[in-house]
Parts: sequence; C-alpha cells; structure tokens
Amino acid sequence: MTVAHPDSGVFEALESEVRSYCRGWPTIFDRAHGSRLHDENNRPYLDFFSGAGALNYGHNNPVLKRALLDYLERDGITHALDMMTAAKRTFLAAFREIVLEPRELPYKVMFPGPAGTNAVEAALKLARKVKNRETVVFFTNAFHGMSLGSLAVTGNAFKRAGAGIPLTHTLPMPFDDHPDGRAPDFGWFERLLTSAGSGLDTPAAVIVETVQGEGGINVARAEWLRELAGLCRRGDMLLIVDDIQMGCGRTGAFFSFEESGITPDIVTLSKSVSGYGLPMSLTLFRPELDVWEPGEHNGTFRGFNPAFVTATAALEEYWRDGRLEKQTLARGDQVGQALDDIAAGRPGPAPAVRGRGLAWGMEFADPARATAVCARAFELGLLLETSGPRDEVVKLLPPLTIGDEELEEGLALFGRAVRETEGPDSRKKGGNTP
Repeated sequence: MTVAHPDSGVFEALESEVRSYCRGWPTIFDRAHGSRLHDENNRPYLDFFSGAGALNYGHNNPVLKRALLDYLERDGITHALDMMTAAKRTFLAAFREIVLEPRELPYKVMFPGPAGTNAVEAALKLARKVKNRETVVFFTNAFHGMSLGSLAVTGNAFKRAGAGIPLTHTLPMPFDDHPDGRAPDFGWFERLLTSAGSGLDTPAAVIVETVQGEGGINVARAEWLRELAGLCRRGDMLLIVDDIQMGCGRTGAFFSFEESGITPDIVTLSKSVSGYGLPMSLTLFRPELDVWEPGEHNGTFRGFNPAFVTATAALEEYWRDGRLEKQTLARGDQVGQALDDIAAGRPGPAPAVRGRGLAWGMEFADPARATAVCARAFELGLLLETSGPRDEVVKLLPPLTIGDEELEEGLALFGRAVRETEGPDSRKKGGNTP
C-alpha cells in the first residue's frame, strides 16, 4: 500500500502517475553520503539499491566530488555535443589505459546519449547496419531499456505493453536455466539457423545480460556464455553484451563477461560509468564495425563533460589495481552466505538465493511476500527493490565501497525484514524503528 508523505502534495498534484520508486519509499530524501541517504527529518536509510546500480561508488563519493567541483569552479565545459574537449580526451585516454589495454579489448568508443537505452539503441542500429539484417535475438526475462528498440528486446510483458505498437524484428530465446551445471543447449536455436526449412532468416545479432538484474538476478553460467559466443561466430551473428547494470565492477571485474573469457562484438555501458550518478553511456564495438557516417547517429546530450570528469576520477581511484575487484568478490561471498543462512532459517521451502559479486536476489514463491519484505525493510531504514517478471525477487545492490559494518548492518536488517513478514502476527513486536 502506498502511504502519502504529509509534505508530498506538490508531487501528488504535478508529477505523473508513472512515478514508481517514491510509492514504495514514502519519504522526502534530502541528502546522501556513502552508503546512506537522509530524509528531511534527518532519518538515515542504508542504501542497498545504489540508484539501480548507478552509484557503485556510493553517494557523493568524496574523490569524485572533489574532481567535479574543481572542474566546475574553473568554468570547465559542461555541454559540448560531440566536440573535442579536454575532459573527453582525458577520459578516453584513461579508459584506454586502465580498462581496455590491460584486458586486450580492441573497442572503439561511442557516446550515444545520456541513458542506457541510448547505448542499446545504438548497438541494435549498428548491428543491423553492419549485417544488413533486421532480426535481433534476445532472452527470456531480459531488460534492455524503455525506448522502442530496447523494449523490443525486453522480455517483461508489462513494460512491453506500454509501447502501444507491435515490437517486431526480434526473436526471444530461453535464458540459461540449467543452474545444476548441465551442458548448455543451443541445439534447437542452431537447427533453426542451419535448416533451409526453418523459416528463420539469419539474425543480425544476439543481445544478452550475463546477469539479468531487472529480470530477477538470473546468473548465466560461464559455459553457457562461451557456447553462445561460439554459436554467434558459427552463425555470423554479432554478440552484444548489455553491461549497463552489471558492468563497472558490480560482479567483481570491470566487465561482467570477463569471467567467461568471451570478447563480445559490442558492449553497452551506462549507470555507474560516470561514477557519480551523472548521465552517461557508452557503446563499445570492434573497430571493423565502425561503419557509421558522420552524424548518422547523434544526440544533444552525448557530450556531458562533468560525467567525463567523474568517470575519469572513478577509473583512477578504483581501477588502476585489483583491490576493488578482490574486495567485491570477497563481500559477495559474505552476502551469499548470509542470504543462504537467512533462507535456510525460515519455515517451509527455503527461498531461492542467487547472485554474483555484489548483485544478489532472494526469490519468494509469493510476489506479495517480496513486496512486503521491501516495505518492512524501508520501515527499518533499509532501501531494497523487487525484480523479476512478477516482482517476486528482492534485489540487493549495495555500493561496492560499502564498509564492513554497514554491510553487516544491512544484511541484519534484511534478515529481520524477512522474519517479520512471515505471518499475520509477525509485526506485533517489531514497531517501525530499528
């Protein structure tokens, strides 16, 4: 149930009914630092949401904030379309030196616009242009954005219905659903590709998330991803990895596909690439795919220079060595064990737990239970969201820079929220404060 904040009248009066997160978190936030937000009454909330993955380095990260303030105070360029600027040059040089070259990734860099869906739209358009084909394959429970091209490769029925028109020239396939380690099976897909009577025209590309965030923290096995990459090579299809939510270290390595050893043809990044929550996205692709004509794909806000500044600062601070990756993997093990313990300690069938790095989910048989857990967590001072096709999964995305004590605190609050939503009498003792 949505509870109106007493001072929320202007939001109720003027803001569209499409607003969503504020309905589950009925307070007015005013400031934030690190892993915590504070509302106007100065009540703190531990953030296990991280701006849907846009704040991997926490709120108002001091290193990034100092770089941004210094840049603004000297009247650095803010808006520049795709003109050459010093801030863009510095970012590109750092991205090449710190990210691309150590991983032997050959990518060209495209700035398609401010949002992740802009990066996906550019990737889809480029793949179709290169291959001169229309169809793009996507996977069940995928989420790639809310603009029409991105929606066409998104699985969620509710979101697809909002398009208002047919979403065509795409083909869904089952996401990796063999967590017990059975051999990956693309046999049916390959038969369609190779049979003269299948009726399937060869697709231009396949787009995949290595971990489906909005889809419910569904983790693809490395073997499955390698088999998919091999199928794309054999079938003359480009492989697009959408790393918008799981990139920039969320699963440990900078790119979520590194563990599998594959090299996608095209990669999309956004969310935490700016490091500070500033709008920025990248579409990366092999040099031989750079067949754009000048101005063939553009956008007003593809050159937001303050984002280049904070993105560079994030690379310099967190990615010149392997400390953040090792820390994320270690804390991921800690979260996984804690969630397993919480799930095992509950009566009845244990909720399913899955994740990688610092992206985790707990799936409940009843979607209403997942919603109740998030609502109770909010009352206790912890921000969580649901995901999955029925909102049946509680998703945990703490900042990668979260402290040990804050991580333990958040996991304890989550465990309490799970316990206190088990039955009709579970709320009698709890109250609304931690």
